[in-house]
Amino acid sequence: MRNVIFIIAALLVSMLLVTGVSCHDTGKGNGIGVAATDPVAAGKDTSKMVKRGEYLVSSIGCDDCHSPKKMGPHGPEVDAELRLSGYPAGRPLAAFDTTTAKSWALFNQDLTACVGPWGISFAGNITSDATGIGNWTEEQFIKCLREGKWKGLDNARPLMPPMPWQNFRKLTDEDLGSIYYYLKTTKAVNNTVPAWIPPGQSKNKL
Repeated sequence: MRNVIFIIAALLVSMLLVTGVSCHDTGKGNGIGVAATDPVAAGKDTSKMVKRGEYLVSSIGCDDCHSPKKMGPHGPEVDAELRLSGYPAGRPLAAFDTTTAKSWALFNQDLTACVGPWGISFAGNITSDATGIGNWTEEQFIKCLREGKWKGLDNARPLMPPMPWQNFRKLTDEDLGSIYYYLKTTKAVNNTVPAWIPPGQSKNKL
């Protein structure tokens, strides 16, 4: 009888240990290289990640396309009030030569819109506003850059050129997470960017 009780007790302890491990995921990955546990939700200090993210965003060219610009003495300069908010929703799109667009990539004056064989694409709002990535999860953000998925959603359309996600996908999980947490600290700019326009559907033709 004592042997039976001992065996049952041992089984219960084993079950508790297994359950404890599964409930406290190490966060090393969930199939797409994404941490399973949100550091902020877990109460972890992300200050170092934010600092790293600021460095990366400022150095790998995010402002080039995602920030509206003003024309200064040396050409286009980032508009600090609208930084990283993408193509301004109320801005008229200039007409373009459709023949040239079949063979070239043509940018607007501040690089926030681009036309080419894929149609017309607009730089997205990546500020912390709800019209940007304010409601995105870290998993969405990493899937977006790792798999080229619009808004990081399964079965979504691919990201359009000139977004160089094929390069950014090579960044480490830590770097992508750092960019995400930094962008979450940016000034929220309410700006709903126009949707991608497929080839031949634009009215802005010469």
